[in-house]
Amino acid sequence: MRLDILNRGYRPGTKLLFALVRLFSGHPMPDAARLVFYRPDFYGARAKEFTHEAMRGPSAWSVGDRELMAAYVSKVNGSAFCIGAHTATASRAYQDGPRVAAVLADLESAPVEEPLRATLRMLGRLTADGKLSPDDIREVLATGVSARQIEDALAVCAAFDTTGRLADAFGFAMLSPEGFEAGAKYLLKRGYR
Repeated sequence: MRLDILNRGYRPGTKLLFALVRLFSGHPMPDAARLVFYRPDFYGARAKEFTHEAMRGPSAWSVGDRELMAAYVSKVNGSAFCIGAHTATASRAYQDGPRVAAVLADLESAPVEEPLRATLRMLGRLTADGKLSPDDIREVLATGVSARQIEDALAVCAAFDTTGRLADAFGFAMLSPEGFEAGAKYLLKRGYR
């Protein structure tokens, strides 16, 4: 159920910002952005900071890898909005849409390196089951992934488990393919701030 607050619950300055975004981009402000502007002191500012650090902070994972992780976690969660947003962003980051589509269609046969495949497998297990075992972590470490990379991947998972659930709870409106592409371009240029 879409909450009406995402349509009307903003201060005049924020409404003006939304209108300017629509005017200059030709697309409405996505609900993911609208949500962080609603009560930013409660959720938005902290969510933006955490997500930006997970997705654009220092990491041995590339931006494309982290966007693919976000898309994969979103797929396991079944969050249509987040799948669309992060599939578009990962595809643009890698400049390889077929690779991203292959991972989302069948991780085991997709053309990705084993460290990334093992990490995605771990994130999928955590997302689906809500827990990991020491063996799950050892399996990823055995592929050459560092403990820090596991921490970084878990931060991506936490950010998009939360965002995906909010997207579904608030009934985020789906964007057109062009809207997702515009969002991807923005996310790659500016990040999650």
